[in-house]
Amino acid sequence: MEKLLLSIEEYKETMKKKFHNSTDLIQKVFHIKGQAIVVQFVSYLVDRERLEREILNALTSSPKRWTNDTLMNKIPIAASECVSSVDQITQKVLHGSISVYIEGEKEAVIFALPKLDDRGLNRAETESLVFGPQVSFTESLNTNLNVVRWRLDTDDLVMEKLIVGERIPSEVRIVYLKSMADKENVATFRERIKNLQVDQIEDSSVLGQLIEDSSTSVFPQLIFTELPDRFCNSIVKGRVGVMVDKSPTMLVGPMSLFSFFESTEDLYMRWNMGSFIRMLRFIAMAISIILTPMYVAALTYHYEIIPSTLLVSLGQSRATVPFPPVLEALLLEILIELLREAGARLPTKVGQTMGIVGGIVLGQAAVQAGFTSNILIIIIALSALASFTAPSYLMGTAVRIIRFPMIILAGMWGLVGIVFALSFLIIHLLKQKSLGRPYLAPIYPFQWRDFNDSLFRVPFQKNSRRPVSTMPQDPTRYNSSKAEEHKDVKSP
Repeated sequence: MEKLLLSIEEYKETMKKKFHNSTDLIQKVFHIKGQAIVVQFVSYLVDRERLEREILNALTSSPKRWTNDTLMNKIPIAASECVSSVDQITQKVLHGSISVYIEGEKEAVIFALPKLDDRGLNRAETESLVFGPQVSFTESLNTNLNVVRWRLDTDDLVMEKLIVGERIPSEVRIVYLKSMADKENVATFRERIKNLQVDQIEDSSVLGQLIEDSSTSVFPQLIFTELPDRFCNSIVKGRVGVMVDKSPTMLVGPMSLFSFFESTEDLYMRWNMGSFIRMLRFIAMAISIILTPMYVAALTYHYEIIPSTLLVSLGQSRATVPFPPVLEALLLEILIELLREAGARLPTKVGQTMGIVGGIVLGQAAVQAGFTSNILIIIIALSALASFTAPSYLMGTAVRIIRFPMIILAGMWGLVGIVFALSFLIIHLLKQKSLGRPYLAPIYPFQWRDFNDSLFRVPFQKNSRRPVSTMPQDPTRYNSSKAEEHKDVKSP
């Protein structure tokens, strides 16, 4: 093991070189009873009040000679340790610790006193709910761990710690229930994260892209959520979660396609309401994908499928439009995407006004100028609204992207092009994996029991088993027969 045994000046010079002579490194030297002691820290990373009160006052007020053992015994800070490696000391100081080195000792004593300037727990921004908990994760890993521990108050909860990043290390936690999560899923997450050789992990979304099964697919393969209740609910179902320091979003996997249309809000409603809204989302996604390409195909090749009264209205609406239907639809789709992106990037109040006023003004002006037909304006608006019903922002974006090649194929080959695009889409989804698990579960492989956790909801009394597709070690939630017995007991 590497030992220090350096003079104070040698130690100071060594640390200055590690910090590239940066003025951020503060080095305070104290001479106490013939001893030289150097205290090192980065001023904006440590709690200055605790530093002065608990360390500096204790050092200067003691009449005895200091050793590492007496230092750790006399200064009551639980997060303390002895470190002999200069590289480790540097990393500790960079993470908000204070190094105390006594001349002639073989190790330096490290006290963890980080300055905690964290964002408080606020309402979720990207995943808003009407019912249920409103709190969201923050950028502080310690705060997020505390929230998860509070919601999953059991000793069965495992939080494995990993360090990822060659140049800028980041702490990553793998979260799961030991008696519930499939060991293969946990091992897959662990190995993929350990095998990463990257400079840094900027966010959990970057980590997700690095470890996902297919980087070429437009469909997300892991859930990104900022809601603690959704994260914890997935853990209880037997899935595995990943938390990244300095990231307010968490990863959950393995996931199926249908998981991206689920919301924890469905659980807080009555089962028939939750099922209706969930089915409405699936219908909305089908409308968003199919409606505009069907319009293009019908007007380009298949007039016979349009009712005669509607055909007259379409002819009158398109009488002054100079573009073919496929080009007209693509231009309007691009216009809608520009409005959506502009509204998302502008400040909240300005963005909402921009989206509403811009859509009305541009749509009305485009129709009056003969740039497009009013019927296509309605169809494009319906398709855009339908895509926004997805609880997952990434899945909604994927659906909007899919529309563009389908519109082009519909303009080239009509209904044949749409069928070809849908066939290719289904084949692609059948080949997709999430952590090595089928992406279209429970349809492929077919698991009828899992339909009540994916396509629709059933009453809790009838849903006593966990989804098979998540491969839980314990497939039973509770004994439904006993629940029914207690329900039938009459009060005296």
